[in-house]
Amino acid sequence: MQNKKLIRFVESFVILPLVTLSGPISNIPQATSNMVTAPLIISSQKLNIDTKGAFLLAFNQAPDPKVLEMEAKASAIDSYFKERDMPLAGTGMKMVQEAENHDLDWRLLPAIAVRESTGGKNECIRVPNNAFGWGSCKIGFKTVGEAIETVARNLGGNNPNTARHYDNKTTKQILRAYNPPSVVLRYAEQVMSIMDAIGEPDVIPAANS
Repeated sequence: MQNKKLIRFVESFVILPLVTLSGPISNIPQATSNMVTAPLIISSQKLNIDTKGAFLLAFNQAPDPKVLEMEAKASAIDSYFKERDMPLAGTGMKMVQEAENHDLDWRLLPAIAVRESTGGKNECIRVPNNAFGWGSCKIGFKTVGEAIETVARNLGGNNPNTARHYDNKTTKQILRAYNPPSVVLRYAEQVMSIMDAIGEPDVIPAANS
């Protein structure tokens, strides 16, 4: 008899939640109501957190103005090369990066390449990948990128072997050391004219970049 009472007592705990949950929500006891609504509150809080997190992530990933500026300069160089069907098209960013690394005018390297080899169309014949006439066309490079790095490092005064010619010089002075007036009378002026054709010294990226 006592065993039957115990079984009925246990069954009441199993059946009661099922009956309660199947009825109207208004009849759910307060404790049970809290259990139902709690996940909704937690989900709402999580949504708010996720939304704020997404906003902060988007804010933190806003484009760096310096990166946008470098991209605008690279685009100006590549556009100049492409419009004239010059082989060096596509090297704009590399030239901008190396100019930045060695504190050079961003237009200097492409302008020298245009003056010396028509942007790679008439690069040095006896040695490879030298579109800058570097070393009087006696020095070759494994890649165009290496040539850009080498010329930039030297013109920036960062090669101890050539620093006396280029360190702490203005762009015009650098060009006159690169090709003295005694060799090519108006070389510096010619290169600087090409620089002006490539773009303005200071580039302001478009607002929608």
